[in-house]
Amino acid sequence: MNINYRKLFPEERKIYRNIRLESLEKFPASFGASYQEALKIEKFRMESDIEEQTVERFVLGAFVDKELIGICTFVKDENDTGNIYQMYVKKEYQGKNIGLGLIDAVIDEARRQFHEIEICLEVTHGNESAYRLYKKAGFKEIKNTTREELGNHITMKYMPE
Repeated sequence: MNINYRKLFPEERKIYRNIRLESLEKFPASFGASYQEALKIEKFRMESDIEEQTVERFVLGAFVDKELIGICTFVKDENDTGNIYQMYVKKEYQGKNIGLGLIDAVIDEARRQFHEIEICLEVTHGNESAYRLYKKAGFKEIKNTTREELGNHITMKYMPE
């Protein structure tokens, strides 16, 4: 299977929308967003960012041939920090290191554009497969977070060894 990782093109905003909605429908607890509420939104912010090719906000996709099978979003903050959001790989492609390749591609692109940027993400407590994936990619918990301190999420920072 040949996987291609790249930024989405402006004309691909609708396939982004479809896979984003799929992620919310299948794993709502992991994304902290409601599928039913998302359906009511005419155009997601990231759809506009994809169309405009916004530098500070981009979506990388994992493609098998021309099929989008995974997404990962990067958003640069005001300082030299950025966050990874919306990490999702279709169920039939999970467990094949595609998610790791997608995260690595996002980190590479963020570092290419913003050099020494600090990259963080949040993972939902109990989402062990995502937590293990992020650890494998070089993320570490930045402090002992409890549900009381951070709600239902663990904050992680990219710190390759």
